[in-house]
Amino acid sequence: MKMERLSQDKIRIFLTFDDLTERGIQKDDMWREIPKVHELFSDMMDQAYSELGFEPSGPLAVEVLQLPAQGMVVIVTRGKVDFHHSVESYDEEVEEMYELEVTLEQTDQISYVFHDFEDLLRMAKVLNPLVADSDGGILFSYKNKWFLQLNSDELDESGYQAVIAVLSEFGDAATVTRAVLEEYGKTVIASDAVKVLCTHFK
Repeated sequence: MKMERLSQDKIRIFLTFDDLTERGIQKDDMWREIPKVHELFSDMMDQAYSELGFEPSGPLAVEVLQLPAQGMVVIVTRGKVDFHHSVESYDEEVEEMYELEVTLEQTDQISYVFHDFEDLLRMAKVLNPLVADSDGGILFSYKNKWFLQLNSDELDESGYQAVIAVLSEFGDAATVTRAVLEEYGKTVIASDAVKVLCTHFK
């Protein structure tokens, strides 16, 4: 479980499927009201407090983004609670303090980060034959790292597993969404990134 602070009231947590399996949670359980999920969320909040000093007070909005191979990104946003009301409304507000608003999304994007350009090139040469008949992805640069995003819906099951194996050998599963990369990063190769890398860097 990895976590980072995005702002004073927002954190991002990356859960691998191993994190879920260790707790006996299936990925489809994440939006169900079951004790294991509540326990997982409680563990996440404890860790967020000890690692980041993030105090889960006030109503919390929880966004869960399911990634195809890597796991899940959980974004927790802390709302503001106004206690400057009458005593009568105080109890109601305390009851609402730990209300969770959970939204779940899925994405077909496979996203991997490469810390070294040489690793990126080596990966591209191995991956190129596997994605020859599909979109070769988009390459972004962000925070001095390289991010490759591919669409998983263009791959069959065996091709998908092969692609993930190659990406995992040279890079790490990325938790940064395309929206963040497009807004804060730089698009280096807008399409067919794997093929373009192989063509220009032989």
